[in-house]
Amino acid sequence: MPDVTVYSREHCHLCDDAIETIRTVAEEVSMPVEIDVVDVDEDPSLREEYGERVPYVLIDDRPAFKYRVDADEFRSTLAERG
Repeated sequence: MPDVTVYSREHCHLCDDAIETIRTVAEEVSMPVEIDVVDVDEDPSLREEYGERVPYVLIDDRPAFKYRVDADEFRSTLAERG
C-alpha cells in the first residue's frame, strides 16, 4: 500500500480536489491508499518551505504532484505498485 502525503492548508480548494482525486483513483483500481494530510500552517518551517505551493503530494516520500493530481498519472503509479 503506497503512503501518500498531501501538504495542504485549510480552505484550499486545490488541496480538496487533490485528495478527492487520490481517493477516487485508489477506489477505481481497488488499491488501498493511506493519505496523510499535513497542514503546512501548523508548522512554521513547513509554512516557510511550501508557502502557497500547496497541495504538494508525495508518494512513498517522493515528490509526485504539485497543485493538481493527474488522475491518469496517479493510476499508472498505483499500477506499478500493484
